Amino acid sequence: QVKLEESEGGVVQTGGSLRLSCKFSELSYYTYAMGWFRQTPGKDREGVSGINLDDGTTYYADSVKGRFTISRDNAENTVYLQMNGLKPEDSAMYYCAALSHTGENILEIGDTIFNLDAWAQGTMVTVSS
Repeated sequence: QVKLEESEGGVVQTGGSLRLSCKFSELSYYTYAMGWFRQTPGKDREGVSGINLDDGTTYYADSVKGRFTISRDNAENTVYLQMNGLKPEDSAMYYCAALSHTGENILEIGDTIFNLDAWAQGTMVTVSS
């Protein structure tokens, strides 16, 4: 069974930075990438960023490109999301997710479509103005 252990989010001021981490284990055979999506009440989930665990290819939503950086440490089975230049509109519940190619649980990150294999319990990020 997939295990995803997400770090705590937090409250930061506009322009501030925050780093999320997600330690993973027992991934599905079909999982080839890890990423994050976010969601606020009443809105659809938004794919934020993803990273191919084999070749390190990264994927970003246009809304975070240039401000967020995703990285991986395969030796530690951990992915990181460094969030800089945070804006109030970045406030959301952030979910670490295991991603595969196909399935019924679609997540778009930028121009790339993934399937959500599993996701963590979520962590709140609040950016104050």
